[in-house]
Amino acid sequence: MRHIPNLICLIRLALIWPVASALHAGRYEVALALFVVAAVSDGLDGFLAKRFNWVSELGKVLDPAADKLLLVVVFVESAWLALVPWWVTAAAVARDVMIALGALIYRLWFGPLRGRPTLISKINTATQLLYLAGVMFVAASRLPLGGELSAFAYIVVVTTALSGLDYLVTFTRRAWTAPNQAS
Repeated sequence: MRHIPNLICLIRLALIWPVASALHAGRYEVALALFVVAAVSDGLDGFLAKRFNWVSELGKVLDPAADKLLLVVVFVESAWLALVPWWVTAAAVARDVMIALGALIYRLWFGPLRGRPTLISKINTATQLLYLAGVMFVAASRLPLGGELSAFAYIVVVTTALSGLDYLVTFTRRAWTAPNQAS
């Protein structure tokens, strides 16, 4: 039972290609349905891991990797299809690349990076998921909600920038105070 959160993460990873393929084929209803399942699975695996103490070292890597991969792939595909502005996609991808590089550098120079997502990071993930679901909903329904989505895009970029800055400060602070273990 304790591996259920990891299995849910694997399902989320397996959903990435079908979501991207459905988007690319213009099957926005299918893409939206699969994306919502993937987004809900993110909350479900976290809830189960915390509620029943089914936390594992694999899950600590798998969950954020699945989240980042899902969001990056859907942002890039949506930008490619002109559903999402490139500047929103660039902000989201740049944040995730910065976090991944920061974590790698920290791991190589200082050792294991321990920590949990901060509140702003969780808010950012939620806004990105909601924004992309909204984009797919508008594309599927053909409703004229462009103005609302444009306004929400700015919120996504602001939370993305704040979250990226928070990670940068956190990594820098930890690196500054950590003894160098890579020597």
